[in-house]
Amino acid sequence: MSQIVTLERQGDIDVITIDNPPVNAFSHAVRAALLDRIVEADAGDSSAIVLRCAGRTYVAGADITEFGKPPKDPWLPDVFNRIEDCSKPVIAALHGTALGGGLESAIASHYRIAVPTARLGFPEVLLGLLPGAGGTQRAPRLMGVEAALDFILSGKPIGAKAALASGLIDRIAEGDLLEAALAYAQELVDAGAAPRRSSSLPVDANSVAADFFEQKRVAVARKTRGVPAPQAIIDCIEASTRLDFEQGSAFEREKFAELMSSPESAGLRHVFFAERKTSKIEGIDKNTPLRPVNSVGIIGAGTMGGGIAMNFANAGIAVTLLELNQEALDHGIGVCRKNYERSAAKGRFTQEQVEHYMGLISGTTSYDDLADADLVIEAVFEDPQIKFEVFTKLDAVCKPGAILASNTSYQNIDEIAAVTSRPQDVLGMHFFSPANVMKLLEVVRGEKTADDVLATVMKLAKKIRKVAVLSRVCYGFIGNRMLGGYFREAQMLLLEGATPVQVDSAMQSFGMAMGPLAVGDLAGLDIGYKARRALANPPTHPATNIADQLVEMGRLGQKTGAGYYRYDPETRKRLADPEVEAMIRAEAKRLGIEPRNFSDEEIVARVIYPLINEGARILEEGVAQRASDIDIVYIYGYGFPAHRGGPMFYADTVGAKVVYDKICEFRDTLRPDDWQPAPLLEKLAKENGKFNL
Repeated sequence: MSQIVTLERQGDIDVITIDNPPVNAFSHAVRAALLDRIVEADAGDSSAIVLRCAGRTYVAGADITEFGKPPKDPWLPDVFNRIEDCSKPVIAALHGTALGGGLESAIASHYRIAVPTARLGFPEVLLGLLPGAGGTQRAPRLMGVEAALDFILSGKPIGAKAALASGLIDRIAEGDLLEAALAYAQELVDAGAAPRRSSSLPVDANSVAADFFEQKRVAVARKTRGVPAPQAIIDCIEASTRLDFEQGSAFEREKFAELMSSPESAGLRHVFFAERKTSKIEGIDKNTPLRPVNSVGIIGAGTMGGGIAMNFANAGIAVTLLELNQEALDHGIGVCRKNYERSAAKGRFTQEQVEHYMGLISGTTSYDDLADADLVIEAVFEDPQIKFEVFTKLDAVCKPGAILASNTSYQNIDEIAAVTSRPQDVLGMHFFSPANVMKLLEVVRGEKTADDVLATVMKLAKKIRKVAVLSRVCYGFIGNRMLGGYFREAQMLLLEGATPVQVDSAMQSFGMAMGPLAVGDLAGLDIGYKARRALANPPTHPATNIADQLVEMGRLGQKTGAGYYRYDPETRKRLADPEVEAMIRAEAKRLGIEPRNFSDEEIVARVIYPLINEGARILEEGVAQRASDIDIVYIYGYGFPAHRGGPMFYADTVGAKVVYDKICEFRDTLRPDDWQPAPLLEKLAKENGKFNL
């Protein structure tokens, strides 16, 4: 334990160093050792104490692996209060990231100095929590009420310059951090500076309007759709304006305990760990040599191809876009520039960055210009014959060892690979639209895909800032295969009496970013239409009738200004369309379906439970490696509410038996062929088991 936190004297200053790699997390061992060193240093004859960390970062937060476990003394609030109670100045020296509990330890110290590259933040809200060791009470005293509230609600870190301006830190270090911190400590000692305790600073309650907190609650509620942590954070910041520090801290701990036991925080913590598991490929050595990817070719400069190109350009990788004619190519590259210019106008990029990124994107109309590409991604229409033609050409021109990827949403990767002489180099890279924004990348492993190809692409995904999830080959892979039942029931609900607005509203109340029908309009109804028509045996289920009729009416979704909804041409606002509702009622009448009323609860079960059931089959078949991978696919690719943990975690929360029994009820009262429970779901229901172990 003594090696985790050390105490040494440098001149007249005690230096306490935390050394708990990789990120110096506040584990129980660190808390206990730090408390011992603080007590020891405070009792000694030094003039001041510098608190620092070894390695690449200051404390990057609490040890999240201890969340949900019985707490052990000493608690973080007790350790930080003891730091603040020291009789001599304590100076926190920050580098890397000071996050969560790490930042709370810094603002419990009396003074703070940071390197220019340091990042400070409270990310707890992203886990459904709040800073629970004095953060909501000390931050308003240092930053001001409104600034502290916005800072903690955002969950985003700020740089050292912004932290200095806000009052979070006192100085930015020049040169070596330890030397600068020791010099700062000596300067304070020479000036006779006393410990400056943030808990003793006043909170300026008059800096905000009387209705400030109420207005904030309403505004935040609209954005967070029922997640309790943001509201609890507002409560705690408000408490800092009307309670003393001790009372406010007690209130904060009470709110933290409530959140820690909430299902929303459990779901968000599950997502935190699940995202980190996705890159682990079962059966492949983590030390597998990777293929170099320094240049990328993309076939198709449409919306998807251009978006994919931007991902690689943003990562500093040169991209060549290929189109059949110069006009289409110029348009595609022009759209990339417009996207960058739009981001620059919002302050996300400088104009210099825009020109740099655009300089990495070139165009061609000749496959010969892809001869030296390390990776080529096909992003053409969902027509298997077109894809076969593209891969035949790529096989002829690309160098040996080049990775050939298809951005297909549905098609069989093994069949695509079979038209080449190098099936080991072929795999799927399914980006989600808009590709330059969406975080998810489904990586599809073909029967003959080489291990090093798979490992290279999974690693590359991180470089282009995607969360990659591995899938085996099947129709629709993980996400779109599961989506079949999701959309089927949404459309059956329409035939049975619900309106598009009612279905989408119920799902948004559940927490979905968009309802299923609005999502269909966003993605383009023609995509599924073409995919169904490309099947050897197109589906004849009545649920496809509505979507097919919309496409045949020319209503392809947002891109044509009409789908399930009409769209305002200027604002893109969704508007209910009586024409669509009349078409639905006519189709229901033709099918002999009597309309009825639905509760939001029934709509949610009808739409979500097919996801769970199909997810169980995907696990049984080995299409997905683990249940948590399915959760990540739906959170990052389909807008599933993160605080519910994904469909499989949600099933664990509700209980496999509850889900199974409801599916059996739907089987017996609706359509037996649509509602056959998966064997794995039935097994878990009988054993009271969980998908996520």
